[in-house]
Amino acid sequence: MRTRLIIGSILLASFVAPTLAAEYYVVQDSSTKRCTIVEQKPTTTTIVVVGNGMYKRRTEAETAMRTVKVCEQ
Repeated sequence: MRTRLIIGSILLASFVAPTLAAEYYVVQDSSTKRCTIVEQKPTTTTIVVVGNGMYKRRTEAETAMRTVKVCEQ
C-alpha cells in the first residue's frame, strides 16, 4: 500500500511540475514591431522583452501586453 502511494505521488508530481515551472514573456520583434507572448526568454537581438519581464501565468502576460505602450501600436 505504501509503495502504491509513493509511486502515485511521484507520477502526480511529474505531471504537475512542468505546469508550475512555466514562464511567459511579452516580447517585441524589433523589425515588425509586433508583440507576442512566448514561453522561453529570447536569445536573439532582434526580439526584446518588454513589460516587467517574466510572468508566471499566461493570463498575466496577456494583461501586461495590453497595457505596455509599445504593444499598443
